[in-house]
Amino acid sequence: MVYLLQRTTVYTLQSDTLSKQSTNFFYENRFDPSEPFSEQVSQPWTVQRQWNTIDPIFSITDPFLACNNPGTPPVSYIPIRAGENLTAVYWFWLHPVGPMSVWLTPCGNLACEEVDVNEAKWFKVWEAGLLEGPNLAEGVWYQKQFQKWDGSPALWPVTIPANLKRARYIVRHEILSIHVEMRPQFYPQCAHLLVLGEEDTKEGKGMPPEKSEYWKKFPGVYEQGDESIFIDIYKEEYKNRTVSFFFLLPFTKRLERQKKKKLTDTMCTALCCARRADLGWVSLLCC
Repeated sequence: MVYLLQRTTVYTLQSDTLSKQSTNFFYENRFDPSEPFSEQVSQPWTVQRQWNTIDPIFSITDPFLACNNPGTPPVSYIPIRAGENLTAVYWFWLHPVGPMSVWLTPCGNLACEEVDVNEAKWFKVWEAGLLEGPNLAEGVWYQKQFQKWDGSPALWPVTIPANLKRARYIVRHEILSIHVEMRPQFYPQCAHLLVLGEEDTKEGKGMPPEKSEYWKKFPGVYEQGDESIFIDIYKEEYKNRTVSFFFLLPFTKRLERQKKKKLTDTMCTALCCARRADLGWVSLLCC
């Protein structure tokens, strides 16, 4: 997997300050398990946590469910502003069935390489599942639409939440494949972000409240026997089923709903008041 941004600067942490390092290439970074580890681990251009194999993680209690195996942290960060797009890039993704999601965890006062990803609390910022089709097995999932078999890269763009507090974060991309009955396959990948901004946002509106159901741990998000993931999509009982996943909605979805509701309430109040002015109905209630 590659993280792609139109930037030409890599940031590294030195004495709790960020120093710029110029690069001569379109900002592209990847960890390649087919290349010698010694030539990649701890290199100044690495922003992605190390993974040793393309094999999936099968256990929902596996500590590597957080950031893959071994999850060795990089030394650099992807600089990005809240509200900008971050694009993860894959080549020749094999599987067509199952949801995809993106999570964030703030590194707090620590450098992200010092964070224990199993103790960290994550919140979901994006997800996609079944897009269309008659059922779970024959429908078109985002995972299938995401595939590219012509040699071109498969792009996975995600918007970093607006109003996200200026800080360091770990971003976690997860592909969950459910094409094998009762045996979900997890493919997590993590990278380090430096979210830039003019000033810190005290409200932290881009993140859930401190005590909120939106914060989760890996492992800990998924439960044994959960029909959403431990499922045989080819069973007769699922032939007309088009909804499978009941996971927690991304926090950004809640923010979008709140924004729409606020806009609707404002429009209703304005309309109501206009009627009052026009018709003189003092007792007319606003919607």
